Amino acid sequence: MIIVRSPLRITLGGGGTDLPSYFREYEGFLISGAIDKYIYVTFHQGFGEDLLLKYSKLERVNSLDAIEHPVIREALKELDINWRGLEISVLADIPTSAELGASAAFTTALLRGLHVYARRNIRNDEIAALASEIQLEKLKEPVGKQDQYISALGGVRAFRFCRDNRVENWPITMSDETRANLEDSLALFHTGIPARAREIGEEQNERTLHADAEMIANLHFVKELGLRSLEALEHSYLSEFGKLMDQHWQRKRARSRAISNPKIDEWYELAMLNGASGGKLVGAGGGGFFLFQTNDKPRLRRAMLGSGLREVRFNFDFEGTKVVIQ
Repeated sequence: MIIVRSPLRITLGGGGTDLPSYFREYEGFLISGAIDKYIYVTFHQGFGEDLLLKYSKLERVNSLDAIEHPVIREALKELDINWRGLEISVLADIPTSAELGASAAFTTALLRGLHVYARRNIRNDEIAALASEIQLEKLKEPVGKQDQYISALGGVRAFRFCRDNRVENWPITMSDETRANLEDSLALFHTGIPARAREIGEEQNERTLHADAEMIANLHFVKELGLRSLEALEHSYLSEFGKLMDQHWQRKRARSRAISNPKIDEWYELAMLNGASGGKLVGAGGGGFFLFQTNDKPRLRRAMLGSGLREVRFNFDFEGTKVVIQ
């Protein structure tokens, strides 16, 4: 039995500039943090000849081309291992539709586990690069490139997405006290509304590829906010960081009508009236999770829980993709 886990993530600044349609032309920058909520993938050698897959569906197949799950199909083809009798199962701490990078966390955990199963060595940065290749290049998914890297590497990191497809990343310089204060000042609330990641991602890609001036200007500004957010975190200016999150949210809302709605706007206004310095929907938008920065978490928590939202408490994860049992 092999069990691998990969952390989910929250974007802390510059979100949206990690899509290839943007960074291959203009270079992207963002800040991301891995959190201690995980996707788990288990691998077990059974006695049959079929491949058994257990996720939101149940698949039993006797050829790779028969696999419905695109990531599993492409990963097994890429690694070319003996899959006969293998059973792969997936568990998640948080619903995979919540826009916390679950698809990338699954992909990185899957690739790590398959390498362990095949007794092959691979570094976590190589896992991130391979996961990106499968999701963005082979499957053409309308997702950003931060997810695979932050899930594989863990921590709170700055990323530069270069025009030549390279990814530069480094851990943000923060004291232990600043990191702890940042964790204490952040609050994550589930809206209960499914995110609209594919729809929003496809719209952003389309407009960016066609050099839509409004979209490009929006992403340029958000990239600049990401750089300013990095400076605020490195200097422990957490309230300033929260205000930058608010600016980010206002610009993000302007990208697409699908990103917000009257109920989401109502919740956001309630948070701002009850101690939040700023916040945003994590991921593409349309639903999923709100992330807020606050200097009065009890007050914010009472208001948001009273309005029907559910809080998910978290800490940062600094281990990345990890084999739990082997």
